[in-house]
Amino acid sequence: MTPDRHARTMLPIPDRPAPGHTTYDAKDPETAYPPIEPLRPPEGAPNVLIVLLDDVGFGASSAFGGPCATPNAEKLAAGGLKYNRFHTTALCAPTRQAMLTGRNHHSVGMGSITETATSAPGNSSLRPNTKAPLAMTLKLNGYSTAQFGKCHEVPVWQSSPMGPFDAWPSAGGGFETFYGFIGGENNQWEPALYEGTTPVEPPATPEEGYHLTEDLADHAISWIRTQKALMPDKPFFAYFAPGATHAPHHVPPEWAEKYKGEFAHGWDVQRERTFARQKELGVIPADAELTPRHDAIPAWDDMPDELKPVLEREMEVYAGFLEHTDHHVGRVIDAIEDLGVLDNTIIYYIIGDNGASAEGTVNGAFNEMANFNGMAALETPEFMRSKMDEFGTPSSYNHYAVGWAWAMDTPFQWTKQVASHWGGTRNGTVVHWPAGITEKGGLRSQFTHVIDVAPTILEAAGLPEPTMVNGVQQSPMEGTSMVYSFNEADAAERHDLQYFEMFGNRGVYHKGWSAVTKHRTPWLLTEANIPAFDDDVWELYDGSSDYSQARDLSAEQPEKLHALQRLWLIEAVKYNVLPIDDRTGERLNPDLAGRPTLVRGNAQLLFAGMGRLSENSVVSIKNKSFSVTAELEIPEGGANGVIIAQGGRFGGWSVFVSGDKAKFVYNVLGIQSFEIEADRPIPAGTHQVRMEFAYDGGGLAKGGDVTLYYDGDQVGAGRVGATQPMVFSADETTDVGYESGTPVSADYTPQSSRFTGRINWVQIDTGDDDHDHLIDPDERLRIAMARQ
Repeated sequence: MTPDRHARTMLPIPDRPAPGHTTYDAKDPETAYPPIEPLRPPEGAPNVLIVLLDDVGFGASSAFGGPCATPNAEKLAAGGLKYNRFHTTALCAPTRQAMLTGRNHHSVGMGSITETATSAPGNSSLRPNTKAPLAMTLKLNGYSTAQFGKCHEVPVWQSSPMGPFDAWPSAGGGFETFYGFIGGENNQWEPALYEGTTPVEPPATPEEGYHLTEDLADHAISWIRTQKALMPDKPFFAYFAPGATHAPHHVPPEWAEKYKGEFAHGWDVQRERTFARQKELGVIPADAELTPRHDAIPAWDDMPDELKPVLEREMEVYAGFLEHTDHHVGRVIDAIEDLGVLDNTIIYYIIGDNGASAEGTVNGAFNEMANFNGMAALETPEFMRSKMDEFGTPSSYNHYAVGWAWAMDTPFQWTKQVASHWGGTRNGTVVHWPAGITEKGGLRSQFTHVIDVAPTILEAAGLPEPTMVNGVQQSPMEGTSMVYSFNEADAAERHDLQYFEMFGNRGVYHKGWSAVTKHRTPWLLTEANIPAFDDDVWELYDGSSDYSQARDLSAEQPEKLHALQRLWLIEAVKYNVLPIDDRTGERLNPDLAGRPTLVRGNAQLLFAGMGRLSENSVVSIKNKSFSVTAELEIPEGGANGVIIAQGGRFGGWSVFVSGDKAKFVYNVLGIQSFEIEADRPIPAGTHQVRMEFAYDGGGLAKGGDVTLYYDGDQVGAGRVGATQPMVFSADETTDVGYESGTPVSADYTPQSSRFTGRINWVQIDTGDDDHDHLIDPDERLRIAMARQ
């Protein structure tokens, strides 16, 4: 093997030209220079593929005994290793930032999701520049890098078309190519996509067979093929992170139909069946115990009989969704094999970035945003029965019930968000690397964590951890390479100390033991009687003989528990966990959370063509009175189309023109819709169209009166019965002059939404009305800028 000539601890690698004889005339026979050699990593460095699925519990995939068929995960495991004690952080953005940097999630500012960031260093959502991501390190060492799918690491105030783009994958993230979405979730049928930092529309419609996972796989396959065709000697790092299987559970119907009738037995029996299958496969120890159901999770037998067909369908759709996802993961792996480079490609197939999601309430959801707005009661059993045939289709935004999430986390307690227990943090993982792993179909049970992935890749590639990146001294990685375990099944584990914390749910692992306390319940947005942190009840488990945390030893060994509680506190101080923050819904409000906002004040001026503005890029109109004023130029013959729209089919509002008349629609979660129409067309010429919403007050989610005006004259009035208090959508945006994504109103489609007149400007105002239903055009800019 050729010795590596580069000093790789400082990145970019400094250019150090060798001194030599310089001639005066290039034609001089003594003129000679060494050849220009493209930067490459050390000889033999492998290609890297990391597959990270979303919201898949340990007991979901068939590779780890679950009911959802994942033949490609099984095939990969048969040629590599399964890890049955691999851990995540209990939530998506924290797991992703931790994995991409090799540091604990609070160390890189991601104590929770970006949407609930605070000003505390451990929860700011800002990655310190002293902790460069793995992709940047690999790129600066000569790798080709690309990401496909979900990026949930961009601070919300940096998610607008103006950036800054430091936290975006293709800018500061180190990925030369990015195709995917920014945020926690996306509509699988009609996603809001980016290529690099540029918004792009899906290449087809749902009616034409489009689905996001397939699209992401198509792009990943094309990029890998192109990379190997043009740079066969250069290794790649591909990060494939589909939004699946995060809600909404969207899947072509034929995949869900494969599971028709398979879950009539309910979640309690499903846990027992999965547990038996796990023991049969050997993915859990023979002496492992099945943990009991907590009282907060209803028994299947206690669910209303009229709701059970709905609950069955929820799980059928989810199972089809996971199998569909695995199918497209398999296509990416097959493409690598077809190129003849599979043997020297290290593949991490991490089946879930946390435990299964229990954010769908005890009944499941037609629109998961209902619960996030505290409005789950709108989805009555009767309503759910009326919608069950739509689950998985473009007309739904569905999620399954808490009981199914618990079953998908077999054999452990609890679910996603509960960082204290393995149900929230233990995810089945497969590692495949024929050139570096001799055993096929092996099982590894060393304690490992998502922060171990980055140091593993560096060791496998023969690369040092950098001490300097882009002129900034780096702090050490906090994970431990897993390479030691690849060819030594019984090697003593090296990652023997790890803290966990999410929304106050917390725990610590140390040399086989775990001390944990569950502080709050994931599916309760506003939970009554949350204890003080000092009053939390801690549990103690001996992992050497209790794989699933089934036998609490806290009463028998109080001193051991106290020692581990102190150890948790020491680690919490070390890694910026303090102060513990158990607020959830409150932190969606940036003023309460203390994070920056892109828009300041109570007014915002927008212009035609502005679009794909995330909810955090637009002044909030929730739980207050507001107005929307637009100056329009209407041609002879009239105009139609969207003036401004926020949200989409599953919640939002729109001011638009239909039949030459101004209309305002407020869509509550796709469940209720309120429409107010002007009583006359807008005349030709330049006019102001204005909508005023007078909020009822008296709390959150109240309704209000709507009045429409042309040039200050009232032309319509009506009533909105209720509003969404917290969030319209995790993926839909605000658009001016058209509407991307799904439409707020059934009166138009995205294709027909483009305004056919001219929009000079649009102003959203939540301040006092001091202009008598009309804005002086000469004053509009001064007013808007003064209020921002």
